[in-house]
Amino acid sequence: MLAIVYAAFAALLGVCLVLELSACRGSPDGGAQSNPSFLRFQREYYQVYFLALAADWLQGPYLYKLYQHYQFLESQIAIIYVCGLASSVLFGLVAASLTDRLGRRKSSVLFCLTYSACCLTKLSRDYFVLVVGRVLGGLSSSLLFSAFEAWYVHEHVESHDFPPEWIAGTFSRAAFWNSVLAVGAGIVANLFAEGFGLGPVAPFMLSIPLLVMAGSLALRDWKENYGGSGGKLSRSCLAGLRCLLSDRRVLLLGAIQSLFESVVYIFIFLWTPVLSPYQPPLGLVFSCLMAAGMIGSSLYRVATSKRYHLQPLHVLCLSVLMAFFALFMLTFSTSPGQERPSESFLAFLLIELACGLYFPSMGFLRNKVIPEKEQAGVMNWLRVPLNLLACLGLLILHDSDNQTGTRNMFAICSGLMLTALLAVVSFFSVVKNDAELRMPCAEDQQQSPEL
Repeated sequence: MLAIVYAAFAALLGVCLVLELSACRGSPDGGAQSNPSFLRFQREYYQVYFLALAADWLQGPYLYKLYQHYQFLESQIAIIYVCGLASSVLFGLVAASLTDRLGRRKSSVLFCLTYSACCLTKLSRDYFVLVVGRVLGGLSSSLLFSAFEAWYVHEHVESHDFPPEWIAGTFSRAAFWNSVLAVGAGIVANLFAEGFGLGPVAPFMLSIPLLVMAGSLALRDWKENYGGSGGKLSRSCLAGLRCLLSDRRVLLLGAIQSLFESVVYIFIFLWTPVLSPYQPPLGLVFSCLMAAGMIGSSLYRVATSKRYHLQPLHVLCLSVLMAFFALFMLTFSTSPGQERPSESFLAFLLIELACGLYFPSMGFLRNKVIPEKEQAGVMNWLRVPLNLLACLGLLILHDSDNQTGTRNMFAICSGLMLTALLAVVSFFSVVKNDAELRMPCAEDQQQSPEL
């Protein structure tokens, strides 16, 4: 297993490098990269945001292993994960409103404080303390994905008056480095946990100084900004519910998202217990998974480029089909007494590759289908079935026999992904003549210069 992981890691990094060079070649940055004020402002954002992301990714490879190290049963660990998902739902609903009122800089510093406290709880073997830690982790994740980007957008447009079209470039570069940080975090976590023999709690302790640095830099370099007035959440949710129920396209796209991403949450829980009996370097396995996701993102950019003209809807269909195939493989490779860890590892890589294709294609379609004013409300409603499905899956694992529960859960996930595939086919039949959901190809752009 060790040789397979190292070989896969080397091969995946090579493919990543080739695809990134291909995807980035000839992509102009416009005037943004020649503006010293903008570059200085962008650097102030990146140095805080990247430290926060690095601290978050460091905790990914050894979370399950830590609970296992403390000798908790899989059913007990499942409940801890359910508590984390439940807190993500609750805090996710109010995170945007909270950051608007409290202030985006204060919310970013609050993220650093709550996530540091979450890491410190990992030093305890007390079950209740670890549950509290996962609840704090849910709050921290909600703040990470709301406060930082909201602060940047406000400062970019309102304080500095930079062109709005430069925002996409900043977030695109952030997404690339986010993937690089994820791969690097797996290597560093593996080095400290296994290479130096410090155990699975080491990556969590390593995250704390990064969070302290991020909070200190935010206090030093960032100015405070705020959002709109109160009442925004209720109005947004009502508008989102109306949009969800009145537009079949939005409903189908929401069903695809809820089904696909709930399976991803369950996969995040299951990959460690499936592979850990074979003693792989978990940090390097995590890096391999992140590299596979990075390859998927690069393939999306290459496939939808002017050279190949593949549409995001086609990529979405391919990603769901690939995930279904990988889950179908896992129902056989995890059968009790017939476990095949190499096949399971390959299936996990395929799932991450599918995720790399799925998220940018879903993001494109969501921005086209859901009106901008209703997006926040619709996303709040979609979080409910998404997390409920994930929690239900983990609770089923909690009540099942360890020998057959994992295989049965992958069978259930295969059924959910097949349902998502049927929803994609239905969505395709509804929007097949909708030109708005197509990326303009080179010929279209030549005929329509205004695009």
